[in-house]
Amino acid sequence: MRVAVLSREYPPEVYGGAGVHVEFLVRELRRLVDVEVHCFGADRPEAGVHAYAPPAELAAANAAVRTLGVDLAIAAAVGTADVLHSHTWYANLAGVLGAQLHGVPHVLTAHSLEPHRPWKSEQLGGGYRVSSWAERQAYETADAIVAVSYGMRADVLDAYPFVDPARVHVIHNGIDTGLYAPNPDAEVALRYGIDPTRPSVLFVGRITRQKGLTHLLAAARSFDPAIQLVLCAGAPDTAELAADTESTVAALSAERTGVVWIRDMLPRAELTALLTAASVFVCPSVYEPLGIVNLEAMACETAVVASAVGGIPEVVADGLTGLLVPQLAVTSEEFEAGLADAVNTLCGDPDRAAAMGRAGRERAVTEFGWDAIAHRTVELYRSLLAP
Repeated sequence: MRVAVLSREYPPEVYGGAGVHVEFLVRELRRLVDVEVHCFGADRPEAGVHAYAPPAELAAANAAVRTLGVDLAIAAAVGTADVLHSHTWYANLAGVLGAQLHGVPHVLTAHSLEPHRPWKSEQLGGGYRVSSWAERQAYETADAIVAVSYGMRADVLDAYPFVDPARVHVIHNGIDTGLYAPNPDAEVALRYGIDPTRPSVLFVGRITRQKGLTHLLAAARSFDPAIQLVLCAGAPDTAELAADTESTVAALSAERTGVVWIRDMLPRAELTALLTAASVFVCPSVYEPLGIVNLEAMACETAVVASAVGGIPEVVADGLTGLLVPQLAVTSEEFEAGLADAVNTLCGDPDRAAAMGRAGRERAVTEFGWDAIAHRTVELYRSLLAP
């Protein structure tokens, strides 16, 4: 079987959870089937990986239109595949057109949904209507839809009620617990100015409204003064959001010590060291189909405080591997107070936080292995090719 995986992100150009998912899924799929990757960006030296840049004629066009230019090139190039598997709206239309052009099944994985991300209009302008249109075409025509959580499956059926529920299959995200494991390299935290004698709370994510960083910064004003806040945050959606974050972090730093902002994407070894060193990992997302970053923290034996949205409750076992904070049906102020209370609770009880970290590692190892996820994905492919 020949599978073409279509994705905007692929190493080394990975900036979010969807890219991490594709990286590890491809690695495991290659043990089972022939895989070609078609991605955006610069050429990769890896065999079987084909990268595409937007057409030069579209250099001045809206970002969404440039994306469709890449999709056209990918659709034309996947004629030898038996199955197309696209990830995120960026590559979905390549799957739609490629499937129709070459007469093969198209599977898409639902990592997020444009109707549930209206703030993207700030980044894309009118391109948000284009991205929403492209995604809708994919959900109308895909032979199968993979939801990364049961929460995401419900969201798919809510956003696109025309989808036959029988076409939506839940296959969770996974985690490589060999690569993501406790890494007690204390020098990394020291290098970034983190005081090992004080408790610390770590956030890792893009600067986008989806990830809830604004709520975390507001909550941090109520953290115990001893607690450090470490932000691994970059890639802002817009210049305005970048400026707002700059001013908010500056104001917070004027009120309290121990605010550390790391803006660069970290190598995995440094990230696991910071995850291991943190007293608590915090995920304040307002929308999260699964939240693979929580699995990364759990695999490093770190307790998690997270919003109870989307697929997060399927990953973080409330009271066992961390604490979940209600985000829906509460005000922003109540959500932020809940985040602060949960962070203060666990930082104030390091034995409990450590026990949650150990339980989180065990849960990641036993329930979210990539090998099982790859086998389930291949079974889905085969079901579409059966006579």
